[in-house]
Amino acid sequence: MKRIMPDPEAVRQHKYLKIFGPWMQRANIWHLNRRSASGALAIGMFTAWLPIPMQMVFAALLAIIAGVNMPLAIATVWISNPLTMPIMFYTAYLMGTWVLDHERLVFHFELSLQWFHDSVNTIGPPFLLGCVLMGLICAALTYLVINSLWRYSILFSWKKRKERRRFPRPQ
Repeated sequence: MKRIMPDPEAVRQHKYLKIFGPWMQRANIWHLNRRSASGALAIGMFTAWLPIPMQMVFAALLAIIAGVNMPLAIATVWISNPLTMPIMFYTAYLMGTWVLDHERLVFHFELSLQWFHDSVNTIGPPFLLGCVLMGLICAALTYLVINSLWRYSILFSWKKRKERRRFPRPQ
């Protein structure tokens, strides 16, 4: 049978996740059910919006604290990648300027410490606020959608089972 989830032992031995040591032994972070899946996806979505290094480690920590599926939370962070980050972060900046009623500045990104230092005071506050707000919004929507879809699939399978019992197939 093919494994859907990664091997827990391989994840426990990952060089960045070893720091969580005994917390990695908690059984609930490896189980996949409605609560753990919707919570893990929400944590992964929130973390994906944060402009921080080591997002996967932070998602793992939040998943351990919340007691949700850690591998799923880590995998969801991959939504933010070099292709999607510019769009996500520009959207976060726009959200931050809208909430703060801040003037949208025209800027050109440079990969330098000087550009970063100069930009922290100008685009930093709306950008960071936008990242947190977009993370919270996406996490809440993800949680609600996954939880609802899971419930719907259970109700649908119960209905199907009930019909099979009511009208059994002839043998």
